[in-house]
Amino acid sequence: MAGHSKWANIQHRKSRQDASRSRLFSRLAREVTVAARQGDPDPEKNPRLRLAVREAKSNSVPKDVIERAISKASGNDGENYEEIRYEGYGPEGVAVIVETMTDNRNRTAASVRSIFAKSGGSLAETGAVAYMFERKGFVLYPETAGSADDMLEAAIEAGADDVESSDSGHEIYCEAHDLNEVSRALEAALGESESSRLIWKPLNSTPLGVDGAQKILRLVGALEDDDDVQTVTANFDISDEIMEQLIT
Repeated sequence: MAGHSKWANIQHRKSRQDASRSRLFSRLAREVTVAARQGDPDPEKNPRLRLAVREAKSNSVPKDVIERAISKASGNDGENYEEIRYEGYGPEGVAVIVETMTDNRNRTAASVRSIFAKSGGSLAETGAVAYMFERKGFVLYPETAGSADDMLEAAIEAGADDVESSDSGHEIYCEAHDLNEVSRALEAALGESESSRLIWKPLNSTPLGVDGAQKILRLVGALEDDDDVQTVTANFDISDEIMEQLIT
């Protein structure tokens, strides 16, 4: 099995710790609304909605907030969000993918471009950096869910491609189009996961020193603070030693 994905772990912790609860709830509810609007309002008949609801629940979004988000779509209320992906380069040439949901394309494009420029990066054309990533299904379980061997066996039975186990948890990867089925199979075998969603998995990573790490984390933080931004993924690698220096 491949080694532990530091970026996936950093990304997961960051979304949990840094984003305000209200902003996180808003993003997850927006995904629920868009998923419901694009398909059946019943999560059991709409794989994307099922995963969106599952992700919202795993982040403690209240039931009434989730139901209200689905009702918005069913009643055709609220904004009509457009999904737009932006790609660019951050400091040290780090590749960055930004996924947004917006009701104003011009506002979002200007904001994302400005954040890149102020952070020493640059926005690029769509497709400029996407080839450096794989679109994958991602399911996260805590370390206590089982041993590495047990998780590997469960993942193989569920149809997953890869498992990366560490003290931080078990990261299970599958083909993007298999995520719903794999997630269901894993849930039946292991119980509810901490997270189940589509991600961009870097094919390679750019190692960063203290200065580069500080710059890229500022860029990621600024992008995540934008209300139109849903996810930010970048292909950097920060060693444990550098992380300790940043924390202290």
